[in-house]
Amino acid sequence: MNNTQLIYLVFGVVIFLALVFDLGLLSKKNTIVSLKSAMMQTFFWVALALGFFIFIWIQNGDVLALQYLSAYLMEWSLSIDNIFVFILIFSAFNVKQKHYGRVLLVGILMAIVFRIVFITLGVALVERFHWILYLFGAFLLYTGYKMFTANDDEEFKPQESKLYFALKKFLPLTPHDGDGRYTVLENGKRKYTSLFVVIVLLAGIDLVFAMDSIPAVMGISRDKMVIYTSNIFAVLGLRSLFFLLRGAVSRFDYLQQGIAIVLIFIGAKMLAESWINQWLSKNIQVVISLGVIMTCISGSIFYSIFMKKKGVPEDAVE
Repeated sequence: MNNTQLIYLVFGVVIFLALVFDLGLLSKKNTIVSLKSAMMQTFFWVALALGFFIFIWIQNGDVLALQYLSAYLMEWSLSIDNIFVFILIFSAFNVKQKHYGRVLLVGILMAIVFRIVFITLGVALVERFHWILYLFGAFLLYTGYKMFTANDDEEFKPQESKLYFALKKFLPLTPHDGDGRYTVLENGKRKYTSLFVVIVLLAGIDLVFAMDSIPAVMGISRDKMVIYTSNIFAVLGLRSLFFLLRGAVSRFDYLQQGIAIVLIFIGAKMLAESWINQWLSKNIQVVISLGVIMTCISGSIFYSIFMKKKGVPEDAVE
């Protein structure tokens, strides 16, 4: 067994045991997750991710380990951006707080399956057609620019999304939550509840976000193990992060701009890769990428805390 196979084996075992622990001890059905519990769960998933970083460093050295850490931080910061959309979906369908945990878990597990498929296809395309990386780079530049200049009034409306219209067209839906069930029998017919709709929307929206995040991670590392593991660790930690930050995420006014700068940086790096490789070693490139990601994300969060956007009334941030 080589190092890569060992890392995959350890990763699989850790994720399986962590999910058993999370489901068995931290996820009680029809229970509202407290701030203390959310903090413990967030610490649990972050600690696992950082512990895996140390394991990679021991097994494969500093370059791959720092690539993994950079990719994980990139995905983790994008996860914070996901939370605001998740809040909009829960509000639009009047999901009760006691159902949040289970709905998020199922939605996120579906999202992981979709991401694995998406990553596999993306990596296969890049291995066969290397020039696709330049398309990814241009796409990240465009996405970063659009994100940086986005209008605050452009709010996602779940019940006006194409995915919701498709569900309404092809499936018999009922407007209630079925007391926590995903399907119910009404007049002898099987119908899908609002909780089922929310789960599909959560997984679908995460896949949309993956259109940005996966090319961004491929701009940090081409190693399949790094791409898979950083994505899965970040997505699995999203549920506890939602409960921890759902009351405060709206205060991060400038986080979107911080993420946008990172996407633009990675996109430019991908486009200029052949030139950069002539001047900088992989070690230095990884350290610079990590520094840019940490500076932009932490800087935008702290700037959001201490600065208020123009036009926002004082009582809106209290």
